[in-house]
Amino acid sequence: MVKSINKNIYRGLLIITFLVINVLVIMSISKILSYFKTGADRSAMLHVEVKNEDVYLPKVKWKSLANPGRPMEKQTQYEIQQDYLDAWYVRNIAYKTNDSFGLQDFYTDNSRKKLLKYINDNKKKGIAIENTTLTHHPELDFYSADGQLIVFTDHQVEQYRRVYKDKKLAIEALDTANYKVLMLLEDGFWRIRHMIREPLQKQADSIEVNAFAKVKEGKIYVNNKPFEIQGINYYPQKSPWDMFGDDFDEEIIAQDFKIIKEAQLNSIRIFIQYEDFGKAVLVEEKLQKLKKVLDIAFEQELKVVITLFDFYGDYSVLDWTLTHRHVEQIVSRFKNHEAILAWDIKNEPDLDFKNRGEKNVLAWLEMTMTQLKKYDPNHLITIGWATAEAAALLKDKVDFISFHYYLQLNDFDQHYRKLKIATNKPLVMQEYGLSSNRGLWSPFGITEEKQAKYHQVMQEKIKRYNLQFMSWTLYDFDNVPSSVVGSLPWRKHKQKHFGFLDHNGNKKPAFKYIAKQ
Repeated sequence: MVKSINKNIYRGLLIITFLVINVLVIMSISKILSYFKTGADRSAMLHVEVKNEDVYLPKVKWKSLANPGRPMEKQTQYEIQQDYLDAWYVRNIAYKTNDSFGLQDFYTDNSRKKLLKYINDNKKKGIAIENTTLTHHPELDFYSADGQLIVFTDHQVEQYRRVYKDKKLAIEALDTANYKVLMLLEDGFWRIRHMIREPLQKQADSIEVNAFAKVKEGKIYVNNKPFEIQGINYYPQKSPWDMFGDDFDEEIIAQDFKIIKEAQLNSIRIFIQYEDFGKAVLVEEKLQKLKKVLDIAFEQELKVVITLFDFYGDYSVLDWTLTHRHVEQIVSRFKNHEAILAWDIKNEPDLDFKNRGEKNVLAWLEMTMTQLKKYDPNHLITIGWATAEAAALLKDKVDFISFHYYLQLNDFDQHYRKLKIATNKPLVMQEYGLSSNRGLWSPFGITEEKQAKYHQVMQEKIKRYNLQFMSWTLYDFDNVPSSVVGSLPWRKHKQKHFGFLDHNGNKKPAFKYIAKQ
């Protein structure tokens, strides 16, 4: 009897297993058939798992959608624009890698043949091309009555290109051209059938200039009055490197700005962290908090230097359009705010030279400054170099030169004089300071008295050279994120004690020398 029951159980398990296997096989076949019916996923063509984040965002402004035949629908315009930009992006990747993967989804057979020939020729010659477009101005020429064909002219396409021969940079160029484009609707996708390039001389943009801040004869002017930067880098004491996060408190910021103003300083430097603010699609809540900070600064008669890129380190050509949208949104929104003195493009970009390549970093900086000036020609531009040695780079592109100094006091004069010889632009020592870090993790570290002596001597040098300055920083911090200095406790301990005010907000001896003597 027991054996009979066991046999029945085994039979039942075998039948259930057989049914489950058959169901899984049927489901797999169904998915495979569905895949072949729908075609390849376009997100795969764009080298992303799910295309839920824009990867290519050049500036696009349609000049005209007028069409004598069928009117252009808004949704169709969006789809055409998106497929057109995606076609550029996929082509840029193909030129960089000499791999045709993805082209079939954005180009018709005829146009793809030309691209494949070009790619194969480059591959044989050891040529690779990094390319991106920065601006597009499409103008509709023809839209067919059946909605299957569109012809447009893309005017004044700004295009940046690097050509590598055997992995060595051979050519670097920025040019402007028109493109005649014909696209066909195939299988629900708009594909490029023809794209003809028409070179032209780049025309100067018409920019309204009514400078709020400017540099004249080596001096900074604000509202046509001489202005000498005497300031400090600022983070709230409780939320360093996270100023616009959950602990944002405008009352605390207002109190701190009042302390700074009463200390006879006239400016502050604050930081926008690229990813924290949403990269190319900015977080509205963060922008509103930034506006509150600027409003408070204006009430306290403090001018603000905004560092636009902190904790950014990509610089790749394909990433440029995303960083340009970041700049456009912030600068366009706040370009008329009276508290702003200058835009600082990037914090300490020279620290990225080794890992990212000096030419890559400098090219990104220069192009970002060019784009920024389009949105705001009325404020100053600078770069927060980590060293005085690097600060002369791009000196003709910035309005004033900013450098950081954390080396020995005895060596300051030679570093300063060398930089001064290299330029007649205003010089700002944008970061400097000394940590009073004596404690458990640094038993032989600097005392608060030695920190005060450092600032006394530095102020004497500032006075001697009539140097503009922004010290680091107002407060000692309780916590420093590991992402800033790493997780080693002695490194964190040092970073916590650069302030003129201690953890409890009391003035340290160095506070006596926070302003120009």
